[in-house]
Amino acid sequence: MSLDTYFDFVILPILTISVLLVFIRLFKGPSVVDRVIALDLIITIGIGIITVYSIRQEQEVLLDVAIILALIAFLGTIAFSYYIEKQQDD
Repeated sequence: MSLDTYFDFVILPILTISVLLVFIRLFKGPSVVDRVIALDLIITIGIGIITVYSIRQEQEVLLDVAIILALIAFLGTIAFSYYIEKQQDD
């Protein structure tokens, strides 16, 4: 089994199923915190998909995009958590 076959038939289907499950949590989430975590997880899974695609197509430029997306997701999660903390203090 080659690496490309492994990416196509094992890793990408697992990432696709996990995105679908996280979307269910995003829409069903009982609280804002659950939805923020689901959004962060969707971005993280998206970074995984970009990484697999980058390795598969041998395009190193996409890894830079994945790093920038990870930084933006991290800062967004920190901003949401700060907002939720300030809202609970009131």
